[in-house]
Amino acid sequence: MAKVAFLGLGVMGFPMAGHLAAKGHDVTVYNRTFAKAEAWNQKHKGKAAKTPKEAAAGQEIVFSCVGNDEHLRAVVLGDDGAFAGMGRGTIFFDNTTASADIARELHAEGKKKGIDFIDAPVSGGQAGAENGQLTVMCGGEQAPFDRAKPVADAYSKAITLIGPPGSGQITKMMNQMCIAGIVQGLAEALNLGQRSGLDMEKVISAISKGAAQSWQMENRWKAMVEGKFEFGFAVDWMRKDLGISMAEGRRAKAAMPLVALVDQFYDRVQQRGGGRWDTCSLIQPLQKP
Repeated sequence: MAKVAFLGLGVMGFPMAGHLAAKGHDVTVYNRTFAKAEAWNQKHKGKAAKTPKEAAAGQEIVFSCVGNDEHLRAVVLGDDGAFAGMGRGTIFFDNTTASADIARELHAEGKKKGIDFIDAPVSGGQAGAENGQLTVMCGGEQAPFDRAKPVADAYSKAITLIGPPGSGQITKMMNQMCIAGIVQGLAEALNLGQRSGLDMEKVISAISKGAAQSWQMENRWKAMVEGKFEFGFAVDWMRKDLGISMAEGRRAKAAMPLVALVDQFYDRVQQRGGGRWDTCSLIQPLQKP
């Protein structure tokens, strides 16, 4: 069993840290709002810290799952940041969906202190976090990855080292790009079926057994048809992820015309007050133009 910290107890981090504790690891948690850390500590066996530095002190691995590049820098760097409390030979395993640039930056900063940094964004959403079934895409070096993987297995169904620092984040960008295109296509197809008066359960029963089948179809078609979006992975988060993807695309000179278009459709959902709706709400502007 490992001594670990977990920084960030949002809808993903709270259950992820819980799985680590349930597997018997010695877990110390930190959250920007300390009451959330106390609430976690009441539910799970562990400790709560008031700063990232305090949480990270004496730990073998520090996990994090925060909002964006700015939030990640805030918990890692500075006098109260995690790096200030970590010793040589320790590992920072970051599950935040952020930019490849911040992953490379923090990897380099960690190296100066003898700390290994692994960018390890996850896919699977809140349900995957709660069920311990996340897919983890990693960038970093083999030796620290091999040490961290058996611990991160507590909340994961698959963990893959893709390549050097930043590779995990770029892989997550690709994941989000694929989802965006699939959901938009599914939204347009379902909208056509509804307007044509078809029995949508029969339609999905038929097409979900063929080449059109996807996780999004299986898990989101019903919410899309019923117009119920108050759950899941928020549009605000998807727009953040697509923004990161398009920025990386500009750097790599990789064209993303479809992603840019779907991002505009998500902007339309936000303008309708759907920022916290699930990403399948792309169908809403089609159902109610």
